[in-house]
Amino acid sequence: MNRIVAIVGRPNVGKSTLFNRLTGERKAIVDDVSGVTRDRHYGESDWNGTSFMVVDTGGFVPESEDVFEKAIRDQVHIAIEESAVLLFVVDVTTDIHPLDEEFANVLRRSGKPVLMVVNKVDSPKIAPQAAQFFGLGFKEVFDISAITGSGTGELLDRLVELIKADEAEELPPAEELLNIPRIAVVGRPNVGKSSFVNALIGQDRNIVTNIAGTTRDSIHTHYKAYGKDLLLVDTAGIRKKSKVQENIEFYSVMRSLRALEEADVVVLMLDATQGPEAQDLNLFWLAHRNGKGIVILVNKWDLIEKETNTMKDYQEDIREKLEPFTDVPIVFISAENKQRIYQALEEVMHVYENMQRRISTRVLNDFLLPVVEHYPPPSRKGKFVKIKYVTQLRSKRVAFALFCNLPQYVADSYKRYLENKLREEFDFTGVPISLFFREK
Repeated sequence: MNRIVAIVGRPNVGKSTLFNRLTGERKAIVDDVSGVTRDRHYGESDWNGTSFMVVDTGGFVPESEDVFEKAIRDQVHIAIEESAVLLFVVDVTTDIHPLDEEFANVLRRSGKPVLMVVNKVDSPKIAPQAAQFFGLGFKEVFDISAITGSGTGELLDRLVELIKADEAEELPPAEELLNIPRIAVVGRPNVGKSSFVNALIGQDRNIVTNIAGTTRDSIHTHYKAYGKDLLLVDTAGIRKKSKVQENIEFYSVMRSLRALEEADVVVLMLDATQGPEAQDLNLFWLAHRNGKGIVILVNKWDLIEKETNTMKDYQEDIREKLEPFTDVPIVFISAENKQRIYQALEEVMHVYENMQRRISTRVLNDFLLPVVEHYPPPSRKGKFVKIKYVTQLRSKRVAFALFCNLPQYVADSYKRYLENKLREEFDFTGVPISLFFREK
């Protein structure tokens, strides 16, 4: 944790804009509304060959009793504690704010190196106003414009000097994180996605409240424990388009959908007290169309009154709604009580292993061609389909190419028959299978 740089400050001074500037990506949601960022948000940055991690934080409001502002304060304190250098961002257009003075005292008590960043200096006429911020007592003041990038070069030069002065070992490069499983936790708002991630890692990494829509950004967490090494992506709750009204929620949903598309395995979280709803099924089929591994977690199971067959009946109801793709693990958990969360993790890793399964062409043909010979494709319009050869395609999704004389005459029902036969012979639990019929 020695190459982490935290961007801190009161609300609406441009911390997320600076975060996006330093990481070179539009990862953090930016809006004119105060208090958009809530959780700690991590990104990789590099300057002149020196790589480091940047942490975006929510706006710090001391002594506030608001549920979100209290939770944000806790997240900011964690970021200060784990960081090597702090970037204290202020807004040149509002002069020194009382919250800036209070927060300056908090940063001084931390004992960490602090670089004062005067943001929104968008023109040379405003630059002289930045001098007043020396009054907060920090020696190094940098006037920048996070939107245009002016002044950020000098800031990064000094930042790298401070990082190099620390003789700590380097963080693992970003390339290493690209080679580990990416697990996206998706679902409707307030089903317990952040609670599940927090329960797994054993700390309040993500803010959790009873208010729907608490999580806004997709939060990436590197999880390494019990022999498992993976990247957990907590996402914002996804509602129907017709119910999305705020710009902030629109961008949150876009990031959640992108996290789903970039994941290896999608964990679909359901609320046991509400059961599977239409939006849950939409997310399920979206993951299926993208060829992602899928695990279904039914959260808040501790709130359900149980009888002898309650779990079995609930499971059958879910599978009935998922037809025809029912070969999916379903785990009943309680994130709050940490009930079966490690069993859920085992299922996730099992599905990931199934996603990586590659079957040799010889083994495939030895198995599938006798199946086809025993039950050939039904004739259509007097045409008989003859399948000659099958091979697995080299792609991130599990896909097979079957070469035949008349691919256009293969019925969907026969494709499902072959898929089921493949599932009986090889373990593809939780993995969508794509069959492509090509003319030989």
